Amino acid sequence: MSTTMKYAVTDSMMMVRRSLLHIVRYPSMTLPLIISPVVFLLLFVYVFGGTLGAGLGSSGGRADYVNYVTPGILLLTVAGAATATAVSVCTDMTQGIVARFRTMAIFRPSLLTGHVVGSVVQTLLSVATVIAVAVVIGFRPTASPAEWLAAVGILSLLIMAITWVAVLMGLVSDSVETASNLPMLLMLLPFFGSGFVPTDSMPSWLGWIAEHQPFTPVMESLRGLLMGTAIGNSAWIAIAWCLAITAASFFGAKQLLNREPGR
Repeated sequence: MSTTMKYAVTDSMMMVRRSLLHIVRYPSMTLPLIISPVVFLLLFVYVFGGTLGAGLGSSGGRADYVNYVTPGILLLTVAGAATATAVSVCTDMTQGIVARFRTMAIFRPSLLTGHVVGSVVQTLLSVATVIAVAVVIGFRPTASPAEWLAAVGILSLLIMAITWVAVLMGLVSDSVETASNLPMLLMLLPFFGSGFVPTDSMPSWLGWIAEHQPFTPVMESLRGLLMGTAIGNSAWIAIAWCLAITAASFFGAKQLLNREPGR
C-alpha cells in the first residue's frame, strides 16, 4: 500500500470514528430519526389505514395497508436522516473545525467519508427499527433470503445516494438553520409517489410525476421483492437513479469542499 493510500485510509477511519462517537454522545440527534418514522408508521396504519386500505382493492383494510405502506415509511426514514447529516456537515463548515483540519497534514476527503459512513450506519439502525416495529404490528413480507438481500442492497444504494445529497446540502448552507430546512424537500418525495397511495389514484398529471420521480421505483422494487407484487423494470430504474444521484452529489460535494477555503 502506498504512503498516500495509507494516510487516506488512516484519516478516513479516524473521521468515521469521530462521526460514530458523535452519534453515541449526542443521542438527541439520533433518537428523533428513529422515533419519528415509527410514529408516522403507527399514525398511517392505525389512524388512516382502515380508509386508505379500503382503496387498495382485493380485501383492503388495515392489514393490507401495513404491507403497502411500510416501504413508503422506510423511504421516509431515509429522507429524514438527511437532516442530521446536513446539519452535522454545516456545523463543521461554519464553526471552524474544517479550517483547523486544513492547517493539518490530513487527507481532506476523509472528513466527508466520516460523515457519510456515520450517517449510513445511523440510517441503517433507524431502518432496522422501523422494520421491526412494522413486523410487530402486522407487516408480513414473503421474501426469500435472496429477495431480502436484493431489497437491502437497493435500500443501501438509496441511503448512500441520499446521504451524499445531504452532504452537498450541508456544504452549500450558510447556517445550521438553512441546513436543517433543505432536506425537508426530500421528505415530501414519498408522499408525491407511491409511498402511501397508488399513483393511479392521483390526477393524471400528478400521477405521471409520481411515477417518474426517483423514490417511486425504489418503493415499487421493495414491494415487489418483499411482498411478491409485480416489479417490472423498477429495480433497474431504482439502481440507475441511485448511482446517478450518488455520482452527481459526490463530485459536487468534492468540488465545494476544495473550493471554499474561507469557510
